[in-house]
Amino acid sequence: MKLTPRQEEIIRLVKEGQPVTSEALASKLGVTRAALRPDLAILTMIGILDARPKVGYIYSENPSRGLLYDYITNIKVKDIMGKPVFVDEETMVYDAIVYLFLNDVGTLFVQSDGYLIGVVSRKDFLKIAIGGTDIHKVPVGIIMTRMPNIICVQREESAYDVARKIIEHEIDSLPVVEKVVDDEGKEQYKIVGKISKTNITKLFVKLENE
Repeated sequence: MKLTPRQEEIIRLVKEGQPVTSEALASKLGVTRAALRPDLAILTMIGILDARPKVGYIYSENPSRGLLYDYITNIKVKDIMGKPVFVDEETMVYDAIVYLFLNDVGTLFVQSDGYLIGVVSRKDFLKIAIGGTDIHKVPVGIIMTRMPNIICVQREESAYDVARKIIEHEIDSLPVVEKVVDDEGKEQYKIVGKISKTNITKLFVKLENE
């Protein structure tokens, strides 16, 4: 796995001054703790750093990726993905919110003619709901994130790659897609599943049970 320059710098700083708190690392790198959180999560997950509560981060003397890394890299998306919940882009925001809660999900996927065209999450609904807009009159298509600005995964990707995307992009759920070519010769994406933070969390629980 190739680390980013910032992740390499984090490792160097921890080696030199361990234990090092996230606050100290953020200060030395000139970034916020929130910006640093994905990097620290990845380095901890793959076993290079060890997080000690109320102490800070230390460098692992044996950074062998760790049991968790080995475990989730062997699990494929197709093994843990769930069923996506769809709405039409003409669905009113109010109706979509009701549908969201009835299905107990955090993200709705928007499709047209069977192809993915957008994604709308609880954050999107919250933003428009507190803005004073009449959510009975605004369609989902107005607030959704549209292709090609959607982070997608495919069935053969590893659970680790998915976890990394979720952390780096700070999103709750990803569509599992397969590429197809439509009648006009244009490349489209058909949704075949979804994978979320919940799916990844279940892997942690399964690992503990085993």
